[in-house]
Amino acid sequence: MKKIWKNQRGFTLVEMMIVLLIISVLILISIPNVTKHSANIDEKGCDAFLKMVEGQIQAYKIENKKIPTMEELSESEFLNGMDACPNGDKIEIAADGSVDVIKGKTE
Repeated sequence: MKKIWKNQRGFTLVEMMIVLLIISVLILISIPNVTKHSANIDEKGCDAFLKMVEGQIQAYKIENKKIPTMEELSESEFLNGMDACPNGDKIEIAADGSVDVIKGKTE
């Protein structure tokens, strides 16, 4: 019987360590880029939520003939319990119906 493994060669420990080093360097380079884009995504999500709240205020105003508070809007079917941006910033509705974002996490 012939040996099957006679001419086959595997990876050496040095080759495996070089591959792991290259993969580690690539990961270390990509992590800061991912975290930078995550903050940008949260900001754009809050901007989109702000526009949606402005539209829902107008719909509430047409239906109920008054400008809602954030509590009234979030408890109604207009926002269904959402009262803050996806990143945690709080939304506030002024008496004239304008919408402002309060930076910082909700309590």
